[in-house]
Amino acid sequence: MKSLRDLLVAPSGTKLTDRDPEASPLAPGSKDKTLRGLAKDGAELAALQECLYAEGKGGGTRSVLLVLQGMDASGKDGVVKHVIGQVNPAGVRLTSFGKPTKSELAHDFLWRINRALPPAGYLGIFNRSHYEDVLVVKVHKWAPAREITRRYRAINEWEAGLVTSGTTVVKCLLHMSPEQQRRRLEARLDDPTKHWKWNTDDLDERLLWPDYMAAYQAALDKCSTDVAPWFVVPSDRKWYRNWAIGRLLLETMREMKPQWPDPGLDVPALKARLESDGVR
Repeated sequence: MKSLRDLLVAPSGTKLTDRDPEASPLAPGSKDKTLRGLAKDGAELAALQECLYAEGKGGGTRSVLLVLQGMDASGKDGVVKHVIGQVNPAGVRLTSFGKPTKSELAHDFLWRINRALPPAGYLGIFNRSHYEDVLVVKVHKWAPAREITRRYRAINEWEAGLVTSGTTVVKCLLHMSPEQQRRRLEARLDDPTKHWKWNTDDLDERLLWPDYMAAYQAALDKCSTDVAPWFVVPSDRKWYRNWAIGRLLLETMREMKPQWPDPGLDVPALKARLESDGVR
């Protein structure tokens, strides 16, 4: 199989309008077959994540950071549930970034992001991320253009520093059509168990769809680098979106090849002590 990363990567210059949000490249087959593939990949991903966690406990310095960015209803929570839910939560650090607090606004925009980075051995997930500060802030003009330009540079330098220090960054843009967003928002209204997710502000933000697409395009152009590229994940089909992000993580961790630490145990001596300790 070809690398899904090679197909979904979006180097600078990629046009978001050229990417089909309903596509399903390299899917194992139909919806049911792809869901079976997600479960199979999940078992391997869980084993690799456990190994990475053990590596970190043994003194290793590596970690993984998954960045989930997308419009409302694109499926960030669904990815957390169906993909990240397959691995051991003990080795996961999940952070959902909402509107900055007054305390957070008193610092540079990356301050609160730094505080949420995964420790060595962990799989970190950002549900929304530092990119909010060049997306929603840009769309609503809450900062001048020169500040947005500074933030693009700051993000690139910061992500390069993360990679140098041992964090592999996997940035996923959940690419959804406006028609699909409408259907999903309508489904929330039709299901009382989803009403708690409803935010009327989402309708106001939806009216700014062209502005958001321009802001996402700028983020691709300015912040898809060799060390931390963007992956554009078609997200109109939930089953494909989940499989694809799970596969991107799996390919990443396979390449990392985490290693079980060797604590230098004298196994025969320890077994002999167990046999002779008299505890029955």
